Amino acid sequence: MKTATIAAVVSVVLVSAPSVGWSQQPDKGHAELAKALNDAKISLQRGLTASAKEGKPISAKYEMEEGKFQLSVYTMKGDQFSEVIVDHKTGKVSKTQPITQGDDLTHAKAQSEAMAKAKRSLDAATVEALKENKGYRAVSVMPALKDGHPVAEVELVKGADWKTVSEKLD
Repeated sequence: MKTATIAAVVSVVLVSAPSVGWSQQPDKGHAELAKALNDAKISLQRGLTASAKEGKPISAKYEMEEGKFQLSVYTMKGDQFSEVIVDHKTGKVSKTQPITQGDDLTHAKAQSEAMAKAKRSLDAATVEALKENKGYRAVSVMPALKDGHPVAEVELVKGADWKTVSEKLD
């Protein structure tokens, strides 16, 4: 019995090790994104608020898309999904495009399923994560279902330190 327990613990540690190392040692993409964040004048939360005109926000992230820095928010209105690009300097919506296929649609459907069970907004979850992690900036907030309960995975950065925290949405 002891051997089985030790084997299980070792397996968990080995499976977890790459993700722990990744979060502590940012890759080139993280370094590029962290540098670009210096130009962002608005918070992720403000992007969520701005995008609400286009539908209910179901996820948000700062990202590098084809070499260009942007704040992308997925929204849902009825059973339609959109990607809303919010200008990271002014906080105004600069572009909205429907999400109709591919991985983006798959992700949007999963995110909307999690948000359908949520009692708290992504904005509230992000604010709570920042309150618990002084000095950090929110880079993304993604809802998911864990054991049937909605949670928000909030990615944070402070200097070269990246981490993801989980906030309950129910």
